[in-house]
Amino acid sequence: MQTSTLTRSHHGARPSARLQRPKRWLDLLGTLAFLSLLPWLVPHQSLATSMLIFALFASAYNLVFGYGGMLSLGHAALFGGGAYAAGIAAVHAQLPWGLSLLFGAVVGLGIGVIFAFLSLRVRGIYFAMITLALAQCAYFFAYRNANWTGGDNGLRGVPPLQIDWEFLQLSSADPLSKYYLIFIIVAGALGLLRALLYTPLGRSLSMIRQNEQRAAACGVPVLRVRQLTFAISGLLSGLAGALYAYHIGTVPLETLSVHLSGQVVMMVLLGGMATFVGPVVGAVVFLGAENLLSDLTDYWQMISGILFMLLVLFFSKGIWGGVQTIGQGRPAEPKP
Repeated sequence: MQTSTLTRSHHGARPSARLQRPKRWLDLLGTLAFLSLLPWLVPHQSLATSMLIFALFASAYNLVFGYGGMLSLGHAALFGGGAYAAGIAAVHAQLPWGLSLLFGAVVGLGIGVIFAFLSLRVRGIYFAMITLALAQCAYFFAYRNANWTGGDNGLRGVPPLQIDWEFLQLSSADPLSKYYLIFIIVAGALGLLRALLYTPLGRSLSMIRQNEQRAAACGVPVLRVRQLTFAISGLLSGLAGALYAYHIGTVPLETLSVHLSGQVVMMVLLGGMATFVGPVVGAVVFLGAENLLSDLTDYWQMISGILFMLLVLFFSKGIWGGVQTIGQGRPAEPKP
């Protein structure tokens, strides 16, 4: 990675640019404020926790799909890989939850590195198909190794999150305590993601998405930036998967399914790709609609599919992108 491109100093920034810097964090603060109130805005706290975790997963996927322009159809492998790694560490190795979460995130990172190495040398539909094939390999690997993963029944018995310090005691037996414990971890991950978008790596990724040939001509190491981006997305996706394992107390095989890979694509498109807030909005709306419609009718998947098509047709930039364009008169695409 060329130093001139990815380690450029900010000392020479224009005064107007310096004045804009505090505004860059307003969307992060607004997002966290909204998520902190989520348990009181949805029917039950378990749903709020699922929304919180999938907001992180969708944001991690948006890094690859929205900001990087790489349509991965196998991101469930990164999420499910982290979930299984954390579950196996907790159930079979009896590791404490902090180490299990860390192990899940690291395994997600490792899967992201493997995916990046095997798939990023091709483009377009070939890239999408390779990621889909790799995810299917991960699915059947988990299915066949039932001694470790539980096979078709999933991995059961993941213990609850618990803090038992002298000055602080929290247990996930209380849904609200579990939510805010996971919220602290997700908030830290979203903060790191937000900061990453304004680093030289984030700017290089934006240049590649807008015009790959011009970025390469400017000295941006395209393949290396994409590989690093996919690995970081794997780290965050693995962390989200590990949190999900602790949230529901089990790791179902569906966390590795192509169905989940499709759902995260829908969340990002629904909320607004290449925006920081969009994936969070998409995850909340998607899971909220799923919860509401499934209580009303057995045909909720068909109805949610129709609603998704209408939203994509009339809000091509997603919900948040449409709100930005209509309400503020500025483009949905961020300018790091």
